[in-house]
Amino acid sequence: MSQTVRQRSAAPALVRASVRRTSIKAEPLTCTLGAELVGVDLGDASRDDDLAAEIKTLLLRYKVLFLRDQDLTRAEHVAFASRLGPLEDHPVLGSDPDHPGLVRIYKDLDSKPEHYENALHCDATWRESPPMGAVLRCVETPEVGGDTIWVDMAEAYRRLPEHVKAQIEGLHARHSIEATFGAAMPVEQRHQLKAKYPDPEHPVVRTHPETGEKVLFVNAFTTHFVDFHTPENVRCGQDYAPGAGNLLTYLISQAAIPEYQVRWRWQPNSVAIWDNRSTQHYAVQDYWPAVRKMERAGITGDRPF
Repeated sequence: MSQTVRQRSAAPALVRASVRRTSIKAEPLTCTLGAELVGVDLGDASRDDDLAAEIKTLLLRYKVLFLRDQDLTRAEHVAFASRLGPLEDHPVLGSDPDHPGLVRIYKDLDSKPEHYENALHCDATWRESPPMGAVLRCVETPEVGGDTIWVDMAEAYRRLPEHVKAQIEGLHARHSIEATFGAAMPVEQRHQLKAKYPDPEHPVVRTHPETGEKVLFVNAFTTHFVDFHTPENVRCGQDYAPGAGNLLTYLISQAAIPEYQVRWRWQPNSVAIWDNRSTQHYAVQDYWPAVRKMERAGITGDRPF
């Protein structure tokens, strides 16, 4: 069914019977994370609890799912994402006025290249409760370039040296929107942003609330440890400065290890669904001045523990 027909149809479409008879095929893309789903239409999933639940199960297994040829309307996009959880707005980017929770990330000739997407990060850890995940659809992409990389941060934690795991057990760190999105704002606007979103404190190693996995939970929004300076860790000042900062830099750098990554080449109507609690991602900005247009529905999460 074309996008035009879907937009004009007043009655809800029925889920195809073939979808109910056949399980989704998931083709793994790496040895650690990522799978491409074959034989599923997210328009159908936006109207079917069982199909959406099957996709959610695969998401918990593979952490990021990819689909091609998803000719979704914006209404279907937000309806499917809403089956994974309530949607949230973004305080800087804002939402599509007709579809709350849907953010347009458009990079065209009128846009200036910026430096937030092309950093390894976990979305909005500057919130007390960062997003559970997101559903991102490609509207337009360059012929070459503009890929996105995802990273398995549960695998990154599992493969840390045991003495590092012992050292970071129980540690907490601050995450900041002021030091990132706010840094280029006028000082008053930056202070207002921080007042609205005070720097939260999150565990350095979080527990995934559904799988129970331990996840290394520091990224480009993380500024410093808050409880490192103890007699057990600090014999003299150098153990804290630069010692604590060096440790944080080392932990953040784990996301750059290729063995933990999957890379996805976009095409129009491709979709990625990711678990923000256990992954980081990096939008490669190698394409300017070509045009790249994406639309994302972010799903509300819970407070890390």
